[in-house]
Amino acid sequence: MKIIVPMAGMGKRMRPHTHTTAKPLLPIAGKPIVQRLVEDLAQVAGEPVEEVAFVTNPSFGSAVEQELLAIAKGIGAKGSIHHQKEALGTAHAILCAQSALQGRVIVAFADTLFRAHMKLDTDCDGVIWVNKVEDPRAFGVVKLDVKGIITEFIEKPQQFVSDLAIIGIYYFADGGRLREEMQYLIDHDIRDKGEYQLTNAMEHMKQKGARFKAGAVDAWMDCGNKNAMVDTNTKVLGYLKGEKNMVHPKVSITDSVVIPPCFIAEGVTLDKAVVGPYVSIESGSTIAGSVVRNSIIRKQVSVRDAVIDNSMLGERASVRGQALDLSIGDDCTIG
Repeated sequence: MKIIVPMAGMGKRMRPHTHTTAKPLLPIAGKPIVQRLVEDLAQVAGEPVEEVAFVTNPSFGSAVEQELLAIAKGIGAKGSIHHQKEALGTAHAILCAQSALQGRVIVAFADTLFRAHMKLDTDCDGVIWVNKVEDPRAFGVVKLDVKGIITEFIEKPQQFVSDLAIIGIYYFADGGRLREEMQYLIDHDIRDKGEYQLTNAMEHMKQKGARFKAGAVDAWMDCGNKNAMVDTNTKVLGYLKGEKNMVHPKVSITDSVVIPPCFIAEGVTLDKAVVGPYVSIESGSTIAGSVVRNSIIRKQVSVRDAVIDNSMLGERASVRGQALDLSIGDDCTIG
């Protein structure tokens, strides 16, 4: 089994945080989004993962690439880095990792997390995981027959045809066959809304007899903007509630209260603070004389005499004396 993770987008909706950190490496409950995704996929693969192929933007740099390779190594797989220099659609992004497109393949875009009791169905050519949404116009969607077989793929329909949105996780029994169909799109310049779309490649496969089934998830968690990130952090902390070592034993706590669930890393200082519920705090941060809830606090942040809610504070940010709903990047000072 191989896993391909397209993650070359610049994460503009997550600015200012993505000015300094690639979006898939932003933390959810103390762990990068892409690491949580890869670990979850390894759990449902049903067999050892041989390779994790990351499709990145060259501008991310070598430090990001080394971190990604370490994530692959962490699940016992080889890591490989592939560059997408221009955003030309989902099919183009996956094809950038064409050396990994052989045999059984899972493709997962690195801006979503899931909660599911998945089991790969090998009695078909592929599984596409979907979730019901209120407004499907921003998504690729599928139509199903009574047996749960996909009858049609539609990319971002402006008129209602289905509310089953493709969440960005796919299984293909034959990666080589998928590679050929995506290459066909590019060779013949077949675009949808100006881009080479994976849904078009899958539609061509279906027309040639491929059978795709729809898979369901218990929860689909978006990481597309600050509010979505904070909400996903809250949900993941809720799932992890009760696990050991959520609050590191080397956290300095003085006259403070921690309301679980929270993730608090080594080297954090809490002084006359109330933290939680649903707060993640990375190493080296200080919360003093403050209340923090429903928030993500990055490394070496200082919060003093403030009330912080529904916020995301970048590394080395400093906030003093305010009641705020914040999304501030690295090295910012408020108050």
